[in-house]
Parts: sequence; C-alpha cells; structure tokens
Amino acid sequence: MKKIYFASDQHFGAPTAELSFPREQKFVQWLDAVKIDAEAIFLLGDLFDFWFEYKTVVPKGFVRVLGKLAEIRDSGIPIYFFVGNHDLWMHDYFEKELNIPVYHNNQEFTFNAKTFLIGHGDGKGPGDLGYKRMKKVFTHPFSKWLYRWLHPDIGVRLAQYLSVKNKLISGEADVHFLGEDNEWLIQYCKRKLETKQYDYFVFGHRHLPMTISLNPNSQYINLGDWIGYFTYGVFDGVQFELKEYK
Repeated sequence: MKKIYFASDQHFGAPTAELSFPREQKFVQWLDAVKIDAEAIFLLGDLFDFWFEYKTVVPKGFVRVLGKLAEIRDSGIPIYFFVGNHDLWMHDYFEKELNIPVYHNNQEFTFNAKTFLIGHGDGKGPGDLGYKRMKKVFTHPFSKWLYRWLHPDIGVRLAQYLSVKNKLISGEADVHFLGEDNEWLIQYCKRKLETKQYDYFVFGHRHLPMTISLNPNSQYINLGDWIGYFTYGVFDGVQFELKEYK
C-alpha cells in the first residue's frame, strides 16, 4: 500500500518571508501526512522563489522545510529533487546535507511496470525561446562565477526583488489553460511519444493542476502549485491522481 508522492512550485520566500510562512507550515504538515505511507517523494522544482549556493553560504530561512526533509530522508524514505527555473542555481547542498539527489534535467523512472518521465518543465516544447536563451546565460559557469562576487546580502536581495516582480510567481496573476495546441509542455510530451511510450509525464512550472490524456495509455499531469491550489500528485501503484491538500 505504499504510495509515491509528487509536489511542485512552492516558491517559498515569495512575495515576502512573512507572507510565505503560513504556506511553509502547511507544506510541512503535508510532508508529515504523506510520510506515513510514502515509498518516495518527488519535488519537481521551484521549492524556493530564489536559491543560490555560494561556496560556503546558502539563503537564510526555510529551516522547518529543510529540517522536515532531512527527517524524512533520514527515516529511509527516498526524496528526489528536480531543479526549477527559480532554483536553477542549486548545486550540491541538498546532496551533501540532506542526502537528496538533485536533477537538472528530466529523468525516467519505472514504478510497478509504469513508466514515468519527470521534470520541472521549464524551457520544454517548441516555444519560450526568450527564456531558453536566458537560461543558457544564467546557467553558464562564467555567469555563476560572476554572481558569486556579489556579497550574499546584495546578491540574494537583488534576486528576490527581481523574482517577486513577476506577478505569476507572487500569485497575483491568473493563469489560464491555453489549449492543447498552445501548451508547450503538452506539445513536448506528444513529440516524446513519437519515439517512446510513457505512461505518465509529470511536470510542474505551469502552476495549473491538470491531467490530459495524450493517448489511451499515456497521460500528461501538471502538479499545479502551493500558492493558490495546494495540489499534489499521488501514484498508488495502479493509477495517478491529483489531490488538493486542505
């Protein structure tokens, strides 16, 4: 009866630490609830609204979330973390301190003979060319080297300011389903199916909880977010469901 749980796009720290705190508490409560029957937990990116690892410094805060993840991992439950577009500068802190593997690209998994392709979802599909160019610049080693020369008090504050200026991330914008032909992640999944069959494509990034049938044996799932929806995915070995944590 063990289950596999998925969650994405918590954006802790946005729009301010004070306003983010109740959402952090709710997420910790969810972790406490699912650890009872969890075979594994997948976190699909943007856990933080900003994250950058200096050589000896990480952003201040998030102690309850990090402590709960450490507790669950120490109990023997695997946790997998996928880097999102807001924590793309994550390096090895989770791996060294929490024993949680960090993935920067999509990964394939098989559970109970069901195949999964899992990732955050940013920069996938035919569009979003501006972001794809920006991501290449941000993830270039020279860019990260330059940023490390900023004092953490300046670098973190600057990044947080720029991040919350995006109304989507601060939760102030309404997100709409664009239709299958205009949803880049759906188009990405359909193209992947041309070369290989997957039972489930599981992504975040869009902040919209949705389940779309791609063919009779394949589904695209977007996990929504923990800003307005508080949704998560659960696979019980037979089927995948999206649920809301209340």
